[in-house]
Amino acid sequence: MSIARRALAGAAMLILAAPAVTRAQDTAKTVKVVTPALDFSGVIFGNYGYKTDSAAKAGLGGQNPNGFNIDRVYLTFRMPVGDHASIRATTDIFNGDQSSASYYKGWTVRLKYGYLQYVLPDLGDVKGMNLTGHIGMLHTVLIDHEELFWPRYLSQVATDRNGFFSSADLGVAGLLTLPNKWGEIYGTVVNGNGYTAAESDRFKDFALRVTFTPLAEQEMMDGYFKTFAISPWFSKGYAGSKFASGGTGQTGAVTDALTKDRWGVFVGNRDRRLTFGAEYGNAKTASEGGANTFANPRTVAEANGQLISAFAIVRPFEWADAKQKSQFGVLGRIDQYKPNTNSSSTSTNTSSSYDRFIIGGVFWELTPKVTLSLDYQGRTPQSGSSNVDQTTYFLHWVANF
Repeated sequence: MSIARRALAGAAMLILAAPAVTRAQDTAKTVKVVTPALDFSGVIFGNYGYKTDSAAKAGLGGQNPNGFNIDRVYLTFRMPVGDHASIRATTDIFNGDQSSASYYKGWTVRLKYGYLQYVLPDLGDVKGMNLTGHIGMLHTVLIDHEELFWPRYLSQVATDRNGFFSSADLGVAGLLTLPNKWGEIYGTVVNGNGYTAAESDRFKDFALRVTFTPLAEQEMMDGYFKTFAISPWFSKGYAGSKFASGGTGQTGAVTDALTKDRWGVFVGNRDRRLTFGAEYGNAKTASEGGANTFANPRTVAEANGQLISAFAIVRPFEWADAKQKSQFGVLGRIDQYKPNTNSSSTSTNTSSSYDRFIIGGVFWELTPKVTLSLDYQGRTPQSGSSNVDQTTYFLHWVANF
């Protein structure tokens, strides 16, 4: 075959193949790449605060400290990672420590939640009985549950504010949802240091909460109490000794654990027309003194803290007709925290001394996702407490997205 004939045959083949190549390219263009769905949400809240207590004014020559602030920005990312499995990551953007030792005094970011979740639906063929497992940085036993009733943008809940435990920690957890809307059981095993610090000893904290919702399917009193919940809980914790590794001049390493136990009960309701909550909490915490030497032996003291808290959030214009949504509401809260019922000191923090914390205000829902609040918050030491008065007037705001 001549060179010319070969060239003509090759050109003919290319012409014949061109439609097939074009069809393949068109097919490739129409194929859609399926990626897992990303669920993104968040909360941002802040305030303007005006302090009027004498301790705050003392640092400004008797003038009132005041300022605008961003309290928190939570950004949450959720994504499936297979059948029944998903991940969650929530960043916590906050104002850093303002002390001179702080590496950064502005707003910074850290991890609040970051865990793998796996769900077993209809456990044992029982419809509505679901078992959910978490591993990673996860919710502790009570605080996020209580924040379903009390709005976090105004203040931490009482157990969080008074240092019973952190709202998140590293570990594993299991949530059993009970059938017929009877409630849930939530248990955790965590490091015990919270989400702001790494593990520092070999001990772990064990916690359990049982929530009953006995009126979930009742229509009594126009359904006011369908969300009524009773939640007893406890946390059995341990902390390592600061003398765990011993040292020069010490009598030896201390391997015993220090007590860190908490327990209590929370009762609440979260109907739009009437949301309320009340709780009792007890915190038993051991602390060390001395230098673990023969001249200055190690000592252990145990404090028994006691907490009582109650709050209410009311939308009075919805009482007559729940279908007419009201943007206006009033709120109030009172906490009483006694740091140590065992103390025998006659100077500060006696067994009868305590702090009273009060919040009162009104709020306006600018949109279904944006709320403004004018509120007063004050702490008053009682019966010889060594703390000082604190009084602040706030304009709080929150946006959910």
